[in-house]
Amino acid sequence: MFKPLLKVAAIASLVLMASSPTFAADDKKVYKFKLAHTWPTKFPIFGDAIHSMADTAKKMSNGRIQIKIDSKNKHKAPLGIFDMVKAGQYDMGHSGSYYWKGKVPNTLFFTSMPFGMTAVEQYAWFYHGGGMELMDKVYAPHNLLSFPGGNTGNQMGGWFQKEIKSIDDLKGLKMRIPGFAGEVMAKVGAKPTNIPAGELYTALEKGTIDALEWVGPSLDLRMGFHKIAPYYYTGWHEPGSELQFLFNKKKWDGLPEDIKEILRVSMRNAAYDMYVHSYHESAKNWASMKKDFPKIEVKSFPSEVLQALKDANDELIAERAKSDPLAKEIIESQAEYLNKARAWTKISDQSYYETMEKLK
Repeated sequence: MFKPLLKVAAIASLVLMASSPTFAADDKKVYKFKLAHTWPTKFPIFGDAIHSMADTAKKMSNGRIQIKIDSKNKHKAPLGIFDMVKAGQYDMGHSGSYYWKGKVPNTLFFTSMPFGMTAVEQYAWFYHGGGMELMDKVYAPHNLLSFPGGNTGNQMGGWFQKEIKSIDDLKGLKMRIPGFAGEVMAKVGAKPTNIPAGELYTALEKGTIDALEWVGPSLDLRMGFHKIAPYYYTGWHEPGSELQFLFNKKKWDGLPEDIKEILRVSMRNAAYDMYVHSYHESAKNWASMKKDFPKIEVKSFPSEVLQALKDANDELIAERAKSDPLAKEIIESQAEYLNKARAWTKISDQSYYETMEKLK
């Protein structure tokens, strides 16, 4: 009566023994990826986030994930990340989504929009308000997946060689300003352009541009812009600028689920770490800026200028929504979520700030 049970046990043992080496082999398989990014070698904060992601993925996978990172110094195409990852020349990339607006206009919505969501509001939209799904719609036709890759927080409005007193002062102004904000500036008469990070100081110094926006105190001071453009304006154009990790979709689809999940977690962790790192560096550098460079004139744009920019922004948004159904879907999603999130932001954070200002 025990023979059938013994037979079953023997068969199970043989199956387990036969399958064990396969599992062990799979567990030891190494997945190698090549990543290209837009930034110079050892570029602070942005580059730190990339290496943090790679290190986390390697540790979590017990060495099974290995990511080789090439900066723009190696691949020589800082604004070519989209094409290189799409073609499979690189498996992964790190850059800013709005850099691809000339190729795929709807990519610009996933970095930051003028007068739009702050970093926290935008993260909530990405992960809980449908943002990730809309981003998939935009990138999937191009053999790409996009993941949030780190936020700078609210960016400053830029460095100007001359004070901006009226909207007329923007007419003909040559300014480095990417994304939708560049389109807004063009509509009010400025001449926007996009220049890689390593060329910004020289362009401003030589007069190729009259003004530029980069990030904020976290990165701006080390670039030296204050030496040649003393007017530093507060922001309006990028209230929560999110960088991105790009992934070749064909490569991603061929990965096992555990490797995918480790990569997802590693990218998300790196994105958060970049946000808090950027915030820390901005707070630290703001304090040193006020002390060490008192001649920097921190200003806000006049109400007339801001209103003109907001009107131009609204007109362009309406035009984009009218001409492109997918853009309309994204615009409506962001507007609906911002309306909901901002009501809470006002009653929570804003009310707290206002309360604290009244106290000694």
